[in-house]
Amino acid sequence: MEPTPEQSPHHAYPDHWEADVVLRDGGTARVRPITTDDAERLVSFYEQVSDESKYYRFFAPYPRLSARDVHRFTHHDYVDRVGLAVTVGGEFIATVRYDRIDDRGRPASAPADEAEVAFLVQDAHQGRGVASALLEHIAAVARERGIRRFAAEVLPANNKMIKVFRDAGFTQQRSFEDGSVHLTLDLEPTAESLAVQRAREQRAEARSVQRLLAPGSVAVIGVGRAPGGVGRTVLRNLLGSGFTGRTYAVNTSFADDLGTVEGVPAHRSVGGIGEQVDLAVVAVPADRVPEVVADCGEHGVQGIVVLSAGYAERGAEGRERQRELVRQARSYGMRIIGPNAFGIINTSESVRLNASLAPESPKAGRIGLFTQSGAIGIALLSGLHRRGAGLSAFISAGNRADVSGNDFLQYWYEDQGTDVALLYLESLGNPRKFTRLARRTAAVKPVVVVKGARHSGTNPPGHAVPVSRIPDATVSALMRQAGVIRVDTVTEMVDVGLLLAGQPLPDGPRVAILGNSESLGLLTYDACLAEGLRPRPPRDLTTEASPRDFRRALAEALADRTCDAVIVTAIPWVGENGEALTGEGEVLAAALREAATTGPAKPVAVVHVEMGGLAQALAAATSTANQPGPANQPGPADRPGPHPAAAAPQARTSSPAASAATRPGRSGAGAATDSADTTYSADATDGTRPSAGRIPAYPAAERAVRALAEVVKYAQWRRHAAAPGKVPQFLDETIDEHATAGLIETLLGPDPDPRGRPLTHDEARELLAGYGVPVRPALPAPDPEAAVAAAAELGYPVALKTTAPHLRHRADLGGVRLDLVNENALRRAYDELTELLGTPAELRPVVQAMVPRGVDTVVRASIDAAAGAVLSFGLAGAPSELLGDTAHRLVPATDRDVAELIRSIRAAPVLFGWRGAAPADTAALEELLLRVSRLVDDHPEVVSVALEPVVVATQGLTVLGATVRLAPPPARSDLGPRRLPSY
Repeated sequence: MEPTPEQSPHHAYPDHWEADVVLRDGGTARVRPITTDDAERLVSFYEQVSDESKYYRFFAPYPRLSARDVHRFTHHDYVDRVGLAVTVGGEFIATVRYDRIDDRGRPASAPADEAEVAFLVQDAHQGRGVASALLEHIAAVARERGIRRFAAEVLPANNKMIKVFRDAGFTQQRSFEDGSVHLTLDLEPTAESLAVQRAREQRAEARSVQRLLAPGSVAVIGVGRAPGGVGRTVLRNLLGSGFTGRTYAVNTSFADDLGTVEGVPAHRSVGGIGEQVDLAVVAVPADRVPEVVADCGEHGVQGIVVLSAGYAERGAEGRERQRELVRQARSYGMRIIGPNAFGIINTSESVRLNASLAPESPKAGRIGLFTQSGAIGIALLSGLHRRGAGLSAFISAGNRADVSGNDFLQYWYEDQGTDVALLYLESLGNPRKFTRLARRTAAVKPVVVVKGARHSGTNPPGHAVPVSRIPDATVSALMRQAGVIRVDTVTEMVDVGLLLAGQPLPDGPRVAILGNSESLGLLTYDACLAEGLRPRPPRDLTTEASPRDFRRALAEALADRTCDAVIVTAIPWVGENGEALTGEGEVLAAALREAATTGPAKPVAVVHVEMGGLAQALAAATSTANQPGPANQPGPADRPGPHPAAAAPQARTSSPAASAATRPGRSGAGAATDSADTTYSADATDGTRPSAGRIPAYPAAERAVRALAEVVKYAQWRRHAAAPGKVPQFLDETIDEHATAGLIETLLGPDPDPRGRPLTHDEARELLAGYGVPVRPALPAPDPEAAVAAAAELGYPVALKTTAPHLRHRADLGGVRLDLVNENALRRAYDELTELLGTPAELRPVVQAMVPRGVDTVVRASIDAAAGAVLSFGLAGAPSELLGDTAHRLVPATDRDVAELIRSIRAAPVLFGWRGAAPADTAALEELLLRVSRLVDDHPEVVSVALEPVVVATQGLTVLGATVRLAPPPARSDLGPRRLPSY
């Protein structure tokens, strides 16, 4: 008889333990189980370890490993004896091993749940966070094999190893015995260990991006011998940007005696350069990329940008080529942008990197831009440049096989040179991680996202990532919960980004409107109402208004405590001959800047119609904002005419992330971006801004108002994020988590179907009752007599309902009869149902007692393998099913989340006394939502729950129907050890 894996002393090689990780310095390494084929690698590794490190490992001089040692350290059963290695370039740089022991420290097997653990890290790689990463992975392996505690003996002088254990965040005990420190670690993850893990992940991934964006040297590989071509173009752009580091041109076809190309050293290979190369830009055909990657990896290149096409965008063969590219690059510790990338730009004065196909670098600014499309990237660069916006960094990642938007969120989170992050995404490789990172970043600086490929149900060509089946409306709701500003078009992204980058966040939705056109003011007023803002009646300055009138009106509006933002509308002045006066845009811009820079910190936007030079003049405001000048400039003349831009008094903060109250408050990982867009000061404490920000101008009222509305919603989220919600303690007193876990285990059985199983009505009622969610009983009525008996048990009045899938919750088809007050009414209703809709076997009728009238709602929770558990709410029937009026939140939900959830649907007024009706008991509804959230969060085996209808009365609520589905829990990659995705 063939032994089962549980009975076999040697399990099969656990390839799911293999992982690529980012280390503290931004380089990558591979973690994998040690095998019997690793004997030579182990010996070579050990020879490179210092005598001191060997002493710390074995507590005695141990110059070399014996043949017996090598056998013991390379032969594992992957259950009671496990060894992991960290490799770079295929060679070991660190190892860790555990051996299961009993309570007396002797070798043991399950059910013993303790293991002795020991690490060894090559001296050249100590300080890179290798041991910390290994501890995460070996702990996860141990938990999988039923081990709950690690024991370790460490010499007191081995401070580095003691610190690794101490800083891991696990619950631990320490004692001093026989000259060594004895450590015991409880391997159950804690809030502290998860926080430590994520903080290390953030630092490592941010550092890996910083190495790509701020290299000390760049080699462009594939530079043509003649002008033209992709490689030559990138080299010229790199030189044209004034890159501050060293630059090299590489092509295997260069003649041996060719000294330079475009004035930079020319070489036939990276190895031939003879100096450290930090970044390689690869522009060679796809079939030649592997040899280029090998050349780079063997000579210490830290990262590569692959412009070459011919990968996953070309089908199955290209996808495999792309996977091999990533595997090869990571094996050398390198990260990749691309393939099929457009390139990267860093405008920092200390770097000035344009390693892209963009012919002109954008001017320096405080907006970070990430895009997965080269074409969209070109359009965004052009649009931002045209409107005077500057960038801190630009990344066009192409197929983004490795470095993704998540990595750049990690970087921008602490980059003090970036105040606003703009992302164009066509796919989300790890939605759970994206929402987590976006929420954290959005708490300190805005994140604006355009999501392409929203309705196709598939990923664009080249994006070899898992496909999420979550509807786009749900994705949008989850992004907003995380504080992401989700917009529909790249034009809207630019509109919102400009307002965020140049203006402070508003305190509320109250908007003042002023201008010299009554009609344009009314259009703006209507647009504000349509977007949910609270506009004041427009102030018409009349067509005779001068720039001085605009300045005075704007100053008054900013000083008004009853408004939170100002929209200025402007049309051209017309002279006596009927022609528009020239130069009026520049003069008006100067007047508006003067009022804005001296007024309280409120956002200002301008809507203009054919105003010559106004948008350009406003965009150029910051070119003089930081220059010294008189504190009080004279105002513009009454008539339009040339007028110099007023120097900005120290009065206004230029962007929401800039004020001392909203900055992250720590030094960043990346190089600071020197920008003329804004300056920041922590000295202003009177609500005014210390320097002028760019006032964004819009050619249509609707665009300005839509941008302002998004900023208002983000500002509200930001205020709420400062005091996050919580899960009320009373839930713990009415929830039996342990009993529910036992019930779920029983219902699934010893060998559960991976597809899961639906619960019966009674099983669902029992499960939900464990979390304080009572479901009204529904008694089966296969014939009239059974219906009468059920009604007698429940008590009149009753309801008779069909439960057939095609008729469930379809009162419009006549499948529900209510308020049956006696036996005659019940029998008559039963006969009508069976005569009209089918036989009892087809209809599956049930009888339920009537409940107090109220609002019919539906509560659902489901688990998406990519995004996680999602809680949904809507009104039952047409509002949610026909109109899609459903709101969503990620689980676990807090009290604030559920309160916002029920108020965010369009039909919410029905719950709050619409048309004079009595308000529903929303407090009871919020409690129900919290209980369902806790259920699916505590028990991932509950893969879907649907409560429908939930009748919410003026006091209390009743759950009339419930469907629950159980399945083996999906893997939670976000809770495991750090690892790079592998698609």
